[in-house]
Amino acid sequence: MALAIAEAGADVVLVGRDGGSLTRTADDIRARGRQSWTIEADAGTPEGCERACREALALGPIDILINNLGGRRIDVPLQEEPLEVWRQLIDLNLTATFLCTKLIGGAMLARRRGGRVINIGSISGLIANRGVGGRHYETAKAAVLQFTRATAADWALHGITVNAILPGGFMTEPNQRWARERPEIITAFKAQIPMGEFGEPADLGPLAVYLASEASRYMTGAALVIDGGYTLW
Repeated sequence: MALAIAEAGADVVLVGRDGGSLTRTADDIRARGRQSWTIEADAGTPEGCERACREALALGPIDILINNLGGRRIDVPLQEEPLEVWRQLIDLNLTATFLCTKLIGGAMLARRRGGRVINIGSISGLIANRGVGGRHYETAKAAVLQFTRATAADWALHGITVNAILPGGFMTEPNQRWARERPEIITAFKAQIPMGEFGEPADLGPLAVYLASEASRYMTGAALVIDGGYTLW
């Protein structure tokens, strides 16, 4: 998504825990003729998230916010999940989206020049995945969807659109780990995709560009599913 919006003309601030990955992506963005800055932080914690947002805002005005963070991380039955773990993962999957929207979206409101907020949810906000525990993930992603709708309603008259992308199975780094540690989960998931394959991260780029651009100016509060047909069955 970062590369796609850079190719469409955006300068990009990247936030993440992996400094090497940030540097490589920033170099790729600069190779496309755009500016890029990196902030190494764990945005899955409230403290890290607030710090990252404030450092990003210190770089200059932000017109587009993509809230792309989260993950199931553990496979544990609901009745066995410790409260502390539940809270940590709700922070990762929900609270961080709230904080980024509050701080960076709030700065858009104050500027009075409109803006775009794109929340990366999951089809897990619509369904319960089979054969895997950790229901904090479904719970938080469902909340992200409703947060998207409610914020869209609040900010519509201010020229700020708020939309969500709901991916299905994409072979991102966390899912590559699942494939190594619990291959039966990944195999079962893939077997339920009508298109018969996982999505590629680059498949998300055009959606991000669309939602970040004037082409989607009349769309707000929407949830765009991209899952190879998984939720059709």
